[in-house]
Amino acid sequence: MNGGLVRLREGFDSLSPAERKVAAFILENPKGFLELSVAELAERSGASQAAIVRMCKSIGLKGYPELKLRVSADLQEAGSARVEYSDIQPMDSLETIIRKVSMTNIQSIKDTMKILDVDEVEAAVQLLDKAARIFFFGVGASNLIAMDAQQKLLRINKVCFAFADPHVQLAASSMVTPQDVVVCISYSGETYEMIRAAELAKSNGCKTISITKYGENTLSRTADIALHTASTETEIRSGAMSSRISQLNVIDILYLGVASRNYEQSVVNLERSRQAVKTRNK
Repeated sequence: MNGGLVRLREGFDSLSPAERKVAAFILENPKGFLELSVAELAERSGASQAAIVRMCKSIGLKGYPELKLRVSADLQEAGSARVEYSDIQPMDSLETIIRKVSMTNIQSIKDTMKILDVDEVEAAVQLLDKAARIFFFGVGASNLIAMDAQQKLLRINKVCFAFADPHVQLAASSMVTPQDVVVCISYSGETYEMIRAAELAKSNGCKTISITKYGENTLSRTADIALHTASTETEIRSGAMSSRISQLNVIDILYLGVASRNYEQSVVNLERSRQAVKTRNK
């Protein structure tokens, strides 16, 4: 049981000012924090004991003991050479860029694995498996994730759609039925078109799934099932680099989760689709 530090870091911006005091203290002093009681942490961080309890709830934990267990596991993680998210600097060598980008993407996937809620993933897989139609929506870089999801699930014979035009996405959302599922993808969770698409779908009785960054945001609150990713987009990485990798990772998990429910038929369908697109020599 780990992921305490990831939850604090990724959810920091969505915390209240008092909760941020506690989170900042723990992030700066994770080893020392483990020796403190709730009362001692309140005194050291300048926050109240109630704020500490609220903070634990805000990052999805049951309470203070679970937070300490998770942070302790983070610190004890075998062979963990923590890779900090770092942007490229002027005149970085190509060797340095290769290392920074690769290690940051790897860390993004590792951190996402720590915060993904298994129960929520299970619920999402169940919905996708039973859906009559699946709609994947995203704007900008997130639309590339939606297109990838469509391509994967089509190959195991799931009826699914992904549209590049946000207006078409909204039109489709107004036509979905309770037998369908809509998946809205937005790193920030505040993309207007995605929030509106989720609202329209839900008004038609359609179940919705969101894929956003960790922490409170409008889209995850709107969706029936909220899945979260971990990544930090810095100035030059604002082109959705590590967030794209972690979102693709979540799509792969959902795809394989659905495929495993119908393993034998999925293998047959994958082979049929492979043969269909196979290039033959003339």
